[in-house]
Amino acid sequence: MPESRLADTEPTATGSTGSETVDSELNNEREYVAGLYARLDELREEKAAQLAQVRRTTSAGSHQNRSERDAFATLYEDRLAQLNAVDDRLVFGRLDLDDGESRYIGRIGLSTADLQRLMVDWRAPEAGTFYQATAFERQGVRRRRHLILQGRKVKAIEDDVLDTEMLEDSDVLQGEGALLAALNSKRTGQMADIVGTIQAEQDRIIRSALPGALVVQGGPGTGKTAVALHRAAYLLYTHRERLKSAGVLLVGPSNSFMRYIERVLPSLGETGVVMTSVGRLMPGISTVDERNPDVVEIKGRLEMADVVKRAVANRQRVPDADQRLKVESTTITLTPKQVRRAREKARGTGKPHNEARMTFVKILLRELTEQLTEKIEESSGRGNAADRSYLAEEVRSSRDVRVAINLCWMPLTPEKLIRDLLSKPERLEAAAPKLNAGEREFLLRSPDAPWTEADVALLDEAAELLGELDVSGGRDAVARDAERQRDIANAERTIENVNPSLADSGVDGTLRAEELADFNAVQEQRFSAAERAVNDRTWAFGHIVVDEAQELSAMQWRLLMRRCPLKSFTIVGDIAQTSSAAGAASWAQALEPFLGERWKLEELTVNYRTPTQIAEAAVRMTNAAGLGIAAPKAVREGRWGPVVERVEEGSLTEALLDAVPEELDLLDGGLLAIIADAPRVAGLRGELRAVYGGRVGAGSGGLEQDIVVISAHDAKGLEFDGVIIIEPAELLAAAGGKVGDLYVAMTRPTQRLRLIAEGEIPAGIE
Repeated sequence: MPESRLADTEPTATGSTGSETVDSELNNEREYVAGLYARLDELREEKAAQLAQVRRTTSAGSHQNRSERDAFATLYEDRLAQLNAVDDRLVFGRLDLDDGESRYIGRIGLSTADLQRLMVDWRAPEAGTFYQATAFERQGVRRRRHLILQGRKVKAIEDDVLDTEMLEDSDVLQGEGALLAALNSKRTGQMADIVGTIQAEQDRIIRSALPGALVVQGGPGTGKTAVALHRAAYLLYTHRERLKSAGVLLVGPSNSFMRYIERVLPSLGETGVVMTSVGRLMPGISTVDERNPDVVEIKGRLEMADVVKRAVANRQRVPDADQRLKVESTTITLTPKQVRRAREKARGTGKPHNEARMTFVKILLRELTEQLTEKIEESSGRGNAADRSYLAEEVRSSRDVRVAINLCWMPLTPEKLIRDLLSKPERLEAAAPKLNAGEREFLLRSPDAPWTEADVALLDEAAELLGELDVSGGRDAVARDAERQRDIANAERTIENVNPSLADSGVDGTLRAEELADFNAVQEQRFSAAERAVNDRTWAFGHIVVDEAQELSAMQWRLLMRRCPLKSFTIVGDIAQTSSAAGAASWAQALEPFLGERWKLEELTVNYRTPTQIAEAAVRMTNAAGLGIAAPKAVREGRWGPVVERVEEGSLTEALLDAVPEELDLLDGGLLAIIADAPRVAGLRGELRAVYGGRVGAGSGGLEQDIVVISAHDAKGLEFDGVIIIEPAELLAAAGGKVGDLYVAMTRPTQRLRLIAEGEIPAGIE
């Protein structure tokens, strides 16, 4: 193991050799870090000035000039956002190498104006040894120094001496260590990055190659989420050109989780990742949790894709008998044979429902127009050569014709299709013949019921099969094309008038009509790839990161695979924490239907968050429930073991109110979470707010309060200094006996765990 030594801002007795060394080292580092911040401020001012100059530039010139101006503005905006986001702990390490070079490691790379390197980006290859070097494999590193900053000032330094020859000359004091200091620090309700304390097994996974699907399995506290976020930042840095245009999608389990991690990537110098919870993967759709596990399980089955497909096909109907239609004063007939033939040709295009409908409508309108023409000619005489072109519009505008065609092939939105499917028994039975009556009964609900998280994959499947809904029947596109042609024609006339004057002045006319039309048009707002991708369901991402991936159903995996045709994924989770009724029992079960064997498994084996006593209690509970798991090795002993409190019936709230001040006192300003089954959350929050007022938060909006009341589902991926679990047996019951939610709740704390129950305490905890 390397020798770990630390110098703090309060050195020992001044005048001693060791103290003088400490003071000298601290002063040197403070001076260098001050220079780094000065360069950061200089770059900020430079980019701000460049951006202001670009914004002052008028829109004169060619379309190309305006595009270049906008591109530069976007470049300066992105760079300025990056520079503003990395101020906190800008630099965190230094490597002293065998060749005498000292290399500073930070959040971004910094150089002087004449390109002399001041600091290396942590993601650069030459920074890898900061995380990978050991005393047994030094990789050319003599000493690794951790810089602990408070604000912009170096508060302390800690050395890992890898070259034993340096120990004789080193008088730096021993200390706690950067990693343990970070682990013991109080939580704030926002996840902190681990860029300064990434461990070797984490770094190896973070720097894994981009192609393919990488699965990172790890128990509670192993840093799965941190690894996923830092890997996203690393991939964007290493594969900038490939991923900048396609973008990276990060999917988490809940809105609380997304709020918890939202600052990490910007702090790592990345602002262009699309981050969303599973319930928001369908643009424009807001969801609530689905409380019935049976419904979650059924909607998550892969066979639901066939159900949605049949539901779409069932909306392409052939009438049972001929239909007589009025067009003005003439009656024509729509036959089942005509509809069936048009349907076959429309389906033969291979296009989605709404797009194929245009073929269906075009064929029937043509045939009905021919039929009407024949009837008109029969009544007026075959030799009459009058113009009959107006008959096509009469057929199109006939109410009878429109109604008949819509009844055969109605344009549909995904919301309309799925709402009808889940609220009309006859439609569900026709589309889902393989579901039994009881399963169909579970799925049926009111037409005005809110969308749930389990519905999102069904809506996305429907959207894929339906295609875009053009309510104008294509007329809007035609109108836009016509307007564009008019603009170009006007531009041509303008140029014809201007060019003679330019020629008289000795100036060659070089402006094209298309450029002038573009110049006069109202320019659309420019968006980054991430901004465009947020509201585009069909966007194909270059890479997708999925956290708490064990909770995803087969249908949700199908949705995500559609979002990334290259099948480039980072998938992190813990099978032992699965609580969803549609979640995975193994990674093979989850991924093989989509990836076959084209995925790689990595494991995180060290628990950095949970003290040994609490981690062991959580594992005992899971093993007692029949789920045999091996606990990740905890790196530290805690001060307290779990506290189990049984109370009399009717005294649960009183016991909680008595426990909270005691826990807050022991945590000394730390963050306390009350975790309970979802139906209890609102009531418990109300009771605590009556005592603690605004210090109590709930769900995604309350993570920065002193006390957070939250469900086990929303607590996934989060961490707190202390946790009180209310009625742990209810968490098991709500998950259909799966231990995932209770296991998650028990492994959220970094310091203290308390369980309070009127009812049964699950086996293995005590």
